[in-house]
Amino acid sequence: MPALQPRTASTEAPATYKQPSRKGKKAWRKNIDITEVTKGLDELNEEIIKGGVIAERPSDELFTLDTVGDAALPLKAPRHTSKPLKADEIIAARNSAIPAVSMRKRPGDKTSDGIVPVKRARREYVTVKELSRLRKVADGHHESTVDIADASFDPWAIAPQPTPTEIAVKDQRDEKKKPPKSFAQKSISLLANGKTMPAVPKPAGGYSYNPKFEDYEARYAEESNKAVEAEKRRLAEEEAERIKVEAAARSAAEAEAAEARADLSEWEEDSEWEGFQSGGEELRQTSKKQKRKTKADRNRIQRRKDEERRLKHESKTKLRKDQLERIKQIAQEVAERDQALALTKAEESDSSTASHDEVLRRKQLGKMKLPEKDLEIVLPDELQDSLRLLKPEGNLLKDRYRSLLVRGKMESRRRIPFKKQARTKITEKWSYKDFTI
Repeated sequence: MPALQPRTASTEAPATYKQPSRKGKKAWRKNIDITEVTKGLDELNEEIIKGGVIAERPSDELFTLDTVGDAALPLKAPRHTSKPLKADEIIAARNSAIPAVSMRKRPGDKTSDGIVPVKRARREYVTVKELSRLRKVADGHHESTVDIADASFDPWAIAPQPTPTEIAVKDQRDEKKKPPKSFAQKSISLLANGKTMPAVPKPAGGYSYNPKFEDYEARYAEESNKAVEAEKRRLAEEEAERIKVEAAARSAAEAEAAEARADLSEWEEDSEWEGFQSGGEELRQTSKKQKRKTKADRNRIQRRKDEERRLKHESKTKLRKDQLERIKQIAQEVAERDQALALTKAEESDSSTASHDEVLRRKQLGKMKLPEKDLEIVLPDELQDSLRLLKPEGNLLKDRYRSLLVRGKMESRRRIPFKKQARTKITEKWSYKDFTI
């Protein structure tokens, strides 16, 4: 009879039909694998049954610190064994009278390293060479003699003082490089309002590759107006130049005609006194003789001046009283005006279009003119709907260079393509004129 086993409930999620789509919110809860969650809960229950969760139990309950060690370990594997070798056991069992050959290397009595020591010469006697040297010394002949000479250096003499011409001149110049004074000065901005523009201005919305219609329309109209104004100025300059040329030509023609008339009039004049007589007849006495002022006239003038002075003083006093009466209103107006100026300045500093609509001052740094800013705008028919079809606009190097010029960091210079070379004069030698007979 087979053994009966208890029924166990399945921990897997209930099986459902295969669902091809899970777009609905209710279908998101179905067909979710919870195997890992179920397995973790089972392991947690087993740990609780065995005494508690291992992660929450202290280390003293899980581990034991061994400070003695295993006493049976040295018996299992002794560090120094006393068991003799098998060869020594065999030799000891034979009881031989001849001792075994030792494995140690000991130097023998008659063995050497093969190098023969040098024999030392006996020195109990005096050699012939030493004997001859001793005889020469006894006769007064020495191999090396010392020549005595007078000393040329006096250690107690006074050292001579150097003359003023021999004293070296010390260089008092400071070799440390110092920056010029202009480094500490603030750079001069070329803007008309005198403000310092940022090095990299923030572009406005109209500069985007995908701008809003309002921003693009405003910038397009602005650039169009600028182009129209520039064309009007150019036409006005051409017209002024044409009028100037015509006036110069007309004045030259009139001068020539006047010169021709003068040449003809020299022959037609009859007398040099004719012009003098005609001029004298035209002169008429139009100036009226001034009458001398009397005492009454002077008093009347003085009374009129005093009256004007009094009326002027009274008007000023009345105006000052009116101002004192409405001083509160004036203070409120001043506060409102200051607040409006502060708001205007904040708007100017925060506005991103201030750097693009820059108005330069009339006097610029250097002799060269500031280069014009490139026109960075795309026409309506050039706008693309894909980033791959866009063409880059502007030049970062030119923008950086012009920003340095506008902020006053450097002067505008002209590009010199070739180095200026010294002028050379080519002449022909006159040696061909020299001849001999």
